[in-house]
Amino acid sequence: MNMLRFEHVSKRYPNGTVAVDDLDFEVREGELVTLVGPSGCGKTTTMKLVNRLEEPTAGRILLDGEDISRVDPVKLRRRIGYVIQQVGLFPHRTVLDNTATVPVLLGRGRKAARQRAGELLELVGLDPAVYGGRYPDQLSGGQRQRVGVARALAADPPLLLMDEPFGAVDPVVRERLQNEFLRLQQEVRKTVLFVTHDIEEAVRLGDRIAVFGEGRIEQYDSPAAVLGAPATDYVASFVGSDRGLKRLSVTPVERGDLEQPPVVHLADSMATARERMRADGVRWAVVLDEDDVLHGWVSVGDTPGDAARGGTVAEHARRMEAWLRLGSSLKTAFSTMLQYDAGWIAVLDEEDRLLGVLTPSTLHEALRRSIDADTRSVERSDVELETVSGV
Repeated sequence: MNMLRFEHVSKRYPNGTVAVDDLDFEVREGELVTLVGPSGCGKTTTMKLVNRLEEPTAGRILLDGEDISRVDPVKLRRRIGYVIQQVGLFPHRTVLDNTATVPVLLGRGRKAARQRAGELLELVGLDPAVYGGRYPDQLSGGQRQRVGVARALAADPPLLLMDEPFGAVDPVVRERLQNEFLRLQQEVRKTVLFVTHDIEEAVRLGDRIAVFGEGRIEQYDSPAAVLGAPATDYVASFVGSDRGLKRLSVTPVERGDLEQPPVVHLADSMATARERMRADGVRWAVVLDEDDVLHGWVSVGDTPGDAARGGTVAEHARRMEAWLRLGSSLKTAFSTMLQYDAGWIAVLDEEDRLLGVLTPSTLHEALRRSIDADTRSVERSDVELETVSGV
């Protein structure tokens, strides 16, 4: 279902400046759409058209099927959450009262509004017992931004507008806020229009990305498609020559990407382990416990003594640090390989059972399949990669 619909919307100012030109796209219910592009390309104007801080000169905007030009602007804005970079908290009100502002305006009792505000502060990671009585100038920038998000959600709006909400904080805090917002979005599943000038933020947060250029949308697609198959030279230039690396963050590890390694159990003898490694032509094996849960790994070392080791696998197994869950991003996989200087990493299901291992070569193949799949509009599992033999 479409929550928000732009139908050939344009905004032209009296001096002839065209802020946005013939915008025609929809935002589905529960979807987070990022609007990304350089300064002056029309992203913020597009957002202001939604809550009627600006009025279009052509076209119309539908919210839940209703033409917003026929809705009282004040009532419309109370149905839409709005988060801006500078937060805009009332300095003379406590955090709890700031968060309860819109529910009170909508006629909820003060007690009920403050109770709802407390629940939302907890949801954004701020203990109301600790932070509720503080004033905005007693909070860090990141904490104020969380309060801004909580306040925007307080009236339970169907649509949330966010205009570069994390742009005014340092990179470390920004990443934390992005992580917190992604967690929050998984819980509340709001329809979100999110403005940013940062392609990495757009890729990380968005279900779909609208890439703006000179007041028009140059490409409107999934993050993976924007990075893997830019629609125009402008989009390719904007997302950067390192778009393949950026795409790692939006490409999940799938079962078809995995290799099956030799597997032994803690109770197996080292003689059995060596036999399985020899059969696979490798010098290591994954070690599982009696419930087939990942325990670690074991190897036949480079010294003659190592090769003749006896006893059970349990006596020689080492703990496994390089592992991740199925569905984690290829970026996480690559980072894990680098962190542990690992030639392979174990991939587990939610019960810690081994599904297979990912190697540098299979990681690269997964990325290539993902790009080819988007280009050809097929499933990753249907892509057959061409290889160059003898190289």
